[in-house]
Amino acid sequence: MAAMSRRPCVLFVCVQNAGRSQMAAALARQLAGDRIDARSAGSAPADRVHANVVAAMREVGVDLSGVKPRPISDDDVAAADIVVTMGCGDACPYIPGKRYIDWQIEDPAGGGLEAARRVRGVLRLAVERLLAEVAAGSLTAR
Repeated sequence: MAAMSRRPCVLFVCVQNAGRSQMAAALARQLAGDRIDARSAGSAPADRVHANVVAAMREVGVDLSGVKPRPISDDDVAAADIVVTMGCGDACPYIPGKRYIDWQIEDPAGGGLEAARRVRGVLRLAVERLLAEVAAGSLTAR
């Protein structure tokens, strides 16, 4: 169980850290405020966040235009209570005792604004469910 004296840390990981993981972390911060530490990283980061993702998130009041994708590190995973993967498979470092969740969510890369909006909606629901679980104290490894 995560220590109750600190904010739970959720790490969202996808391949490029330019779409799903950026959106999920931003939505978690927007929905939970300072109740959690939401981070994102990628197994093979792109040069920048996808333009359609930036546009879709701007529609809900989140500015990702200055965010730069970054690679995942062992330190990222060590700091996390929960690691949510989306399409990066075994590229994510494994540390025993962490809770890993794999979300099967389409990649919005190259799909245009409608694809990014659709992924944003799916991610919002998934993040809301995860935040409810975090609030209930269900952070144990599975």
